[in-house]
Amino acid sequence: MDAGGLGTALRLAREAARISLAGMAKRAGYSKSHLGNVENGKRAATPDVVLAYERELGHSVQRRGVISGLAAGFVAPIVVSELIHTGFNAALGRHPSVAEWEERVAGYGHDYMSAGAGEIRDRLAGDLVVMQQNLESPRMWALAARALTMLGKVSSKSSEAISWYRLAGTVADRSQDERTRVWVRGRGALALAYEGAQLNVAEELADHALALSDKPTLGRLNALLGRAHAFGLRGRRREAFRVFSEARRVFDVVDANASNGSDGSDGSDGSNGSNEQISDFAIPPWRMGVISSLLLARLGEERLAVAAQDDARRTLPKSLPRFATHLELHQALMLVRSGDRETGVTVARAAMAKLPRAKYSQSLRLMLAEIER
Repeated sequence: MDAGGLGTALRLAREAARISLAGMAKRAGYSKSHLGNVENGKRAATPDVVLAYERELGHSVQRRGVISGLAAGFVAPIVVSELIHTGFNAALGRHPSVAEWEERVAGYGHDYMSAGAGEIRDRLAGDLVVMQQNLESPRMWALAARALTMLGKVSSKSSEAISWYRLAGTVADRSQDERTRVWVRGRGALALAYEGAQLNVAEELADHALALSDKPTLGRLNALLGRAHAFGLRGRRREAFRVFSEARRVFDVVDANASNGSDGSDGSDGSNGSNEQISDFAIPPWRMGVISSLLLARLGEERLAVAAQDDARRTLPKSLPRFATHLELHQALMLVRSGDRETGVTVARAAMAKLPRAKYSQSLRLMLAEIER
C-alpha cells in the first residue's frame, strides 16, 4: 500500500471512531500537523504511527476493511527487514566491544525511565539480533540477559513479558554470574507483581532468585519486593510485611554503595554517578518510595503509604513525570479501597490524561485497570 492509500486508511479509521485529528494527536503523542500530513499522504506512515492508530482505535471501531491487518501487513515486514539488515551488517562489519555493549545496555536502563516502550522495543530488538553473534564470553551472556529482561519490561502483553523473563534467566545461567542470575529473575518478579499480573510466575521467579543467593544485592532487593507485592495481592498481610521488612534491610545496605557499582563487577548494576537516579537497573530512594507506596496502598496502610509517597516526591527527578503518575494512581487506589470508588477512579483517569499516551507503560495501564475493578 502506498503512502496515500495508507494515510487514507488511517483517516477513515479515525473518523469511523469519531475522533478528531487533534484528539488523535493528543492520544497518540504526536503533533496534529504531523498526523495530518500522514493522513494526506504527504508524509510516510512509519511503523510507530500505524501501531499508534491500531492501539488507540482498536477498541472503539470495527476495523474490517478500514485498518484491519495494517499492523500485521505493513509494520511487521518493515521490522523484520530492518532486523535482517541489522544482523547481516553486524556480521560483515566490526563487532562492538564488550565495553561498548556495557554502555549500550546501561543506556537502555536510563532510557526506560522516560522513553516510550515502542521506541525502546524497536531499538532493543535490533541490538539483540547483533548480540546473538557476540556471545563469546560470560560477560556478554550477562549483558544479553539484562537486555532480554528489558525487552520483557517494554512488552505490551504479560504473556510476552513472561517468555522474555524466562529466557533472560536461562541466558543469565550461561553467564555463570550469580548476581546477574539473581537480578534478572528478581527484576522480572517485581515487574509482574507490581503490575498485579501473573502472580504464580512472579512468585516462581522471586523464589528462584532468593534461593540462588542470600547476599544483599539489587537483584535480591527486587525479588523481595516482588514477593512482598505478591503476598499483598493474595491478602497475606503478615507475610507481606515480613518480606517487606527484609527488603528494607537489604535496601539500606545496597543503596549505601549503589554509586560505586557494588551490585556487580564492572558496575553491572547499570548505575554510575548521577545516572543511578534514572536507571531501571537501580533502586534509588525515590524509586523505593514509589514501589513501597503501591504495596502499602494495596495493604490498606494509608498513613504509611502517604509517608512513602512524600519520601518519593522529595527526591523524584522532575524529568520523570511517568513516575509521578504512578504516585497519583497509588493515591487513587487508596481512595477506592477506602470505599470512595467514584472519586478514586476519577483521580486515576485524570492522572493518566495528563501524561502523553506515548509515555504510557504496561504498569500504568494495568494499575488503572486494577483501580477500575
